[in-house]
Amino acid sequence: MSKLFLLLSFIMGVVVLASNYLVQFPINYYGLEEILTYGAFSYPIAFLITDLANRSYGKIIARQIVYIGFTIGILFTLIFSTNFTDLISIRIAIGSGTAFIIAQLLDVQIFDQLRQKKWYIAPLTSSLIGSTIDTFLFFSISFYGTGIPWVTLSLGDLAVKIFVALLMLIPFRLLLARLKPAY
Repeated sequence: MSKLFLLLSFIMGVVVLASNYLVQFPINYYGLEEILTYGAFSYPIAFLITDLANRSYGKIIARQIVYIGFTIGILFTLIFSTNFTDLISIRIAIGSGTAFIIAQLLDVQIFDQLRQKKWYIAPLTSSLIGSTIDTFLFFSISFYGTGIPWVTLSLGDLAVKIFVALLMLIPFRLLLARLKPAY
């Protein structure tokens, strides 16, 4: 196994843990507390990792990185971030795992289908679709029926994820030169 493969897998797990922790904290400035959490800023990095792995190794290895990152992220979340006496904390862990695995595997598949298009089409399209699916799955599973304004939080979260996905095109493009395309 290459060092890059292991590094991407570990970073994926850390991104999941950080995002699961940060999503619990709304941004309490400028009236954003019912619209946005800090988790919106860290999670899009997971799509960058998946897309770089897909471009460099292909979809089979990208899926393996998703599975390893998922396992690391969920274990870290259960150990460090889940309060088992708090139902919302447990729902966050379940919502995160469900949304992550579905959205990331969808990202891998979409990216692979679009890989022959212009360099930005595959990462942008796969990240936007994956982020949308992830956001609504996560927030509905984690917060539906709790009194937490999950719809507005999910919309604010998605807006930031779209913005960050656009920004992630910069490191993606810069790193393309360093990666050997899978095909």
